[in-house]
Amino acid sequence: MDLETELIARCRSGDPAAWETLFQEHYAAVGRFVFQLAATFTREDVEEICQESFLLAIRHLNSFEGTCRVQTWLFRLAANKARDYLDKQRAAKRGGGVTPISLDQPPELDLPPLDTPTPSPSPDEALQLAEQSALITQALRQTGQPCGEMIELRYFGDLSYEEMGAALRLNPKTVSSRLSRCLDRLEQIWRLMTKTEAKR
Repeated sequence: MDLETELIARCRSGDPAAWETLFQEHYAAVGRFVFQLAATFTREDVEEICQESFLLAIRHLNSFEGTCRVQTWLFRLAANKARDYLDKQRAAKRGGGVTPISLDQPPELDLPPLDTPTPSPSPDEALQLAEQSALITQALRQTGQPCGEMIELRYFGDLSYEEMGAALRLNPKTVSSRLSRCLDRLEQIWRLMTKTEAKR
């Protein structure tokens, strides 16, 4: 039994120290991953998504089958939570519960102040970012294992080749060569997907 499998077993048994170790080892990486999913996310957004993701992990740890590293599984939970969060942001920006105000109203009317433009992306831009994030996640899934896991560890987990090698039990040179082939595969899948989307 490797250290990660042992840690998960301890978490499942309700060991508080094991949960604390899991958080310490993966919380920062999940935060970096979420932060890169959408340009609109603030630090507060990332913190909320991370907390919800780890709560989901606590509730559904028994569903973790061990077919990938636990960090990859946490990234997937976080990606789903991030998409949900973007959906809520998009709905709010479309004016849910807000009364529209005409710019032509006479100044003597007692009206609330108009919202001034903000540097935040428009609802359409936010939607485009969310759709692009979903496409990236879909493309990563299509690369299959171990490619999807390697790409996530390197670019979303921000792990070095040495750290990846330790996690995957490979030497850094092997990690480098395999990652290069995986990126070629991802590029092919991405081109095909974007062509398909453009035809719709």
